Amino acid sequence: MPQTGNDFKLIRARRLIDGTGSAPIERGAILLEGSTIRASGPEESVVPPEGAPVEEFSYSEGTILPGLVDCHVHLVGIGDGRAGDDLATLPDEVLTVQAARNAETHLYSGVTALRDCGAKNQTTFRLRQAAEMGITPAPELLLSGRPVAIIGGHLSYFGVQATGENECRAAVRQLIKEGADFIKVTATGGSTLTSFPLLPSFNVDELRAIADEAHNFGRHTVAHCASSQGMANALEAGVDTIVHAQFREPDGGNRFRPEIAEQMARQDVFVNPTLHVMRSRIRALEAKLESETLDHEEAAELEQARIQDEHYVECFGRLRETGVTLVSGSDSAWGDYRMGGFQHEIEAAVHAGMSPMEAIVSATGDSARSCWAEDRLGTLQPGKQADVLVVRGDPSQDVATLRDVAAVFQRGRKVDRSLAS
Repeated sequence: MPQTGNDFKLIRARRLIDGTGSAPIERGAILLEGSTIRASGPEESVVPPEGAPVEEFSYSEGTILPGLVDCHVHLVGIGDGRAGDDLATLPDEVLTVQAARNAETHLYSGVTALRDCGAKNQTTFRLRQAAEMGITPAPELLLSGRPVAIIGGHLSYFGVQATGENECRAAVRQLIKEGADFIKVTATGGSTLTSFPLLPSFNVDELRAIADEAHNFGRHTVAHCASSQGMANALEAGVDTIVHAQFREPDGGNRFRPEIAEQMARQDVFVNPTLHVMRSRIRALEAKLESETLDHEEAAELEQARIQDEHYVECFGRLRETGVTLVSGSDSAWGDYRMGGFQHEIEAAVHAGMSPMEAIVSATGDSARSCWAEDRLGTLQPGKQADVLVVRGDPSQDVATLRDVAAVFQRGRKVDRSLAS
C-alpha cells in the first residue's frame, strides 16, 4: 500500500547509478518520502527537511540503483525443464501458487517490477489481487493475462485463439476488460508442440488489428517472434516490442537481415533478445553431461544450441550497431530458466558487447520505457516511485555484483528479505 505523510528515508552509499545512463555519482544518496523519490544525487545535496524524522540507511561499499525491471517473464512457469504444453495441464490453483512463489523470488533478487508475457486463464490477475491485498509480496505486476495466438499456435494452450481481424479485435477488447496492461501476441510459432516456430502465425492484417485496437485503448503490444518473417510482419503491423528477435529462415537457416534491423531502429521498436534462455538449456545439458552420458537426441540438441547461441550473440551485436534499443527480459520461468536469476540476462548482454552501464540501463530505464511505465519506474528521479536496489560492490565495473543484494526498497518500504535463499 502507498505510504503517506512525512515518512522519510535517507539512503547513502559509496555510489549511485540513476538508470538514465549518466555516470555513477560517487558518495551518492537518495531521499524517499513515503512511496516517492524526493531527491537523489551527491550525498551533500540530498538533505531531508529540517526537523523531519528520518530513517537512515548507510552502505559504505554499496551502490544505489533503480529497482530492476524484468520486461519478460512467465510467472506460472516452474523452470524445471518441462514443456509449456505440460505446464498448461496443471490446475489454475497450482499455477497461481507457483506464480506467487516466482514473484516473491524475483522481488527478493532486486526486481521491483516485471512484465508477464502470457499466463493461463486468470492466474496472474488473481496473484495481483492477492498482492494488492497484502496477502503475498510481489514486484509491481504488468500483466497481459492470456496471450493471443492462432488456433494451435504458440501459447494457444494459455490464451485466446483468434482467426481474422474481427476475432483479433474482440480478443483485445476482452483482455482489456479482464485487466490487461498490454497485449501479448505470438507472431510466430515457438516451443508449443502444435506450432511452427519458423513460420509466421497471424497475417499482417490480423496483427495490425491487434496493435491498432490495443493502441486505441492506450495499451502497448509485445510480439513473440522466432523468425525473420514474423518480425517483418510485426513491424509492418506496428507492434511496440519484439521479443526473442530470432533471425531465422523457414528452412532453419541463420541469416541476419539488416533491413529488418534498420526498420526496428526507424520505428523505435524495443527488442528483448532473451539471450540467456538458450544458455540456460546449454548449462542444463552440460551439467547432465558431466554426470552421465547424453543420449543421441540430447547430444544433437546441445550442439545445435551452441550454434544458435553464437548466432544470437552475433545478431545482438549487429542490432546494437544499427541503433536498436535492446531491453532486458529474462523469459523465466521457462524451460530450464528459474526465476530469481534476472541478472543472468544482464550479464549475457555484457558478454554480447554491452558495457556494464549500458546493460544496467537496459534492465532499468529502457526496460521501463518498453513497458510504457517510464513515468514512474526505471530511474531514480524525483517524483518517481521509490523502488530502489542496493548492491555490494560496483556494478558499473563488474555487472556480476548485481547478484550481491544488500537491500530492496519497494514503494519506499524496505523489503524483508529474511526468507530469501
